[in-house]
Amino acid sequence: MSSSQASEPVSDLFVIGGGINGCGIARDAAGRGLSVVLAEMDDLAQATSSSSTKLFHGGLRYLEYFEFRLVREALIERETLLRAMPHISWPMRFVLPYHPSMRFESDTPTSKLLGTVMPWMRGRRPAWLIRLGLFMYDHLGGRKILPGTSTLDLQRDPAGAPLDPKFETAYEYSDCWVEDSRLVVLNARDAEARGARIMTRTRVLHAAREGDLWAVKVEDRETGARRTHRARMLVNAGGPWVGKLLKGAIDVETREGVRLVRGSHIVTERLYDHDKCYFFQGTDGRIIFAIPYETDFTLIGTTDADHPDPSEPAVCTPEEQEYLCRFASRYFEREVTRDDIVWTYSGVRPLYDDGASSATAATRDYTLKVNATGGAPVLNVFGGKITTYRRLAESAMEKIAPFFETKKGHWTAGVALPGGDFPVDGVEALIAGLEADYPFLDRRWARRLVRAYGTEARLILGDAKRPEDLGRDFGATLTEAEVAWLVEKEYARSADDVLWRRSKLGLRLTGDQAAALEDWMQGERAARHG
Repeated sequence: MSSSQASEPVSDLFVIGGGINGCGIARDAAGRGLSVVLAEMDDLAQATSSSSTKLFHGGLRYLEYFEFRLVREALIERETLLRAMPHISWPMRFVLPYHPSMRFESDTPTSKLLGTVMPWMRGRRPAWLIRLGLFMYDHLGGRKILPGTSTLDLQRDPAGAPLDPKFETAYEYSDCWVEDSRLVVLNARDAEARGARIMTRTRVLHAAREGDLWAVKVEDRETGARRTHRARMLVNAGGPWVGKLLKGAIDVETREGVRLVRGSHIVTERLYDHDKCYFFQGTDGRIIFAIPYETDFTLIGTTDADHPDPSEPAVCTPEEQEYLCRFASRYFEREVTRDDIVWTYSGVRPLYDDGASSATAATRDYTLKVNATGGAPVLNVFGGKITTYRRLAESAMEKIAPFFETKKGHWTAGVALPGGDFPVDGVEALIAGLEADYPFLDRRWARRLVRAYGTEARLILGDAKRPEDLGRDFGATLTEAEVAWLVEKEYARSADDVLWRRSKLGLRLTGDQAAALEDWMQGERAARHG
């Protein structure tokens, strides 16, 4: 049989999409004993899942939309996830400055209710309302690890130093950071370790029912080879492409719709010296975060704008850059300008189209729809947020379960991802251990390795006694040994995969260094496959 007609063994699930939802479902399903094949047309997490605000958070602002179930589920998940991946996720404190003169244009259910019951409060978020929201935020999710809300005197606390002096009071609460694209890769790795097959750079050309099976034709985007996979059930976790797949590659009629919302971020030189984040409220009713980023930078985002076509690249437009700078400048004492920006990124969130009037108001909850009319079933995944990806996967398995006899039920809560098998408070001990056993590492290098790989950092370093033992130095502590690990274990194929998704070292390498890395990786790949 020629490569253009080659076929594969029948699997239980064929998952389209290598973002967090697709990889999370693949991991959960494989852990329950199902045979799983996953196809991603680009790199893992190349689209939405590497373009988030990098937070495991309950979504404080969603309380204004009365999305209590979503917030509660997300708040519970924060600590479940923190325990499973303490290397790539950690607690952070968020400072919400408040001034009684603040006014907001907002059409949230809360603001409408407040304007009706207390007309004199129209356009305001009074302090008692914020405190009520934070009280709910502290108690909805059964918080055990993270500290609760406190009130700050900004004239005394270091968090007040970079802010406009008019802000005298702030509320401080807890949420968590997460390395989003690494989260996706680690889920994919764990899925593969449990038997799943992960195929990147593999485009789904067409999927059609053949009786009780799906026939899924795919193309290797690097070699052009085509194969047909057969599966008992299809999972459409195509992210921004979920709707396009339904209308094009997948032969299924559906009335479900997706609303694409672009979220853009800017990264600036570091704007302040402490390690806390800021939660800023805008006069337009929106909010943004300002977050310490990669030691030397500040991350500011996000915007909400409708994005009509997933095939159009998501970029942070000059207007969005200006908007974020102006927004932040209303809070910081120093003006933030586009001259401060060192990098921007943008992603498209595939939200379930619930008919909301604005991109900001569209629900962030997830919706799962099974279509079994006419033969083999397909599960379509709409929406979701990175914090609830594990719960989404469990909910997906509840939809999938009637079609299979699985060997076990829910299992992912409390099971560490690769490298995360150490206590939540064990990062400093891991760093100190690396420094002791590998004296050539400085603190910054050791911390970067632990924050990326956790206990697996030692597998990369091996028996090295000096930096030269790790092979070629590509710059910014990136070595040949680390790149080889990323290629062999973490599906990296290009310099961009390494510099912008497996890490953020693209912020530190020069253009020439990045080009040299790309040349080396392609040369190594040619040698292996030659």
